[in-house]
Amino acid sequence: MAVTDTNPQPAIRPRKIGPIGTTARLIVGPLLVGSVLQGHLARGFHLSAWALGLLGFPAVVLGLQWLRARRTSSRLEATGPVGHALNLAVALALYLLEPTSDAALIFYGASMLLAALRGYAGCEVLAVSNWLLRRDDQVGCAVFWPVDQLERHRTDRRPA
Repeated sequence: MAVTDTNPQPAIRPRKIGPIGTTARLIVGPLLVGSVLQGHLARGFHLSAWALGLLGFPAVVLGLQWLRARRTSSRLEATGPVGHALNLAVALALYLLEPTSDAALIFYGASMLLAALRGYAGCEVLAVSNWLLRRDDQVGCAVFWPVDQLERHRTDRRPA
């Protein structure tokens, strides 16, 4: 009796960022997480910031993205000026609020690392939820958008 593989290997998802975008995220992500770690080692460890940054914020984003995906299968693409401004405003608000500043740095830093590893070109805010939900939703990212655009433009201009 022959056994056939009914579960073929999934196709490898192409990287949407190049070496410059990957390197940028691999530098900035650990800097953000490291700054919190350094502060906690110097002034006392706060488990709540780590729990909120690594579990709480990703869970909230995952829940919101999951609810949206249940309503519509269309890809979210909020990458214009309003999307960039809104995302930046939320990031600044989370950082400027004293109880969530460390958690915001941990969340954004860890998400940048995941985005770099997966080759995800969108804003790091959706890196975890896109990975878990197998989506490619996008929101504006004022930090890495210019790097990714320059790199994409450079790659598109190369002769085949």
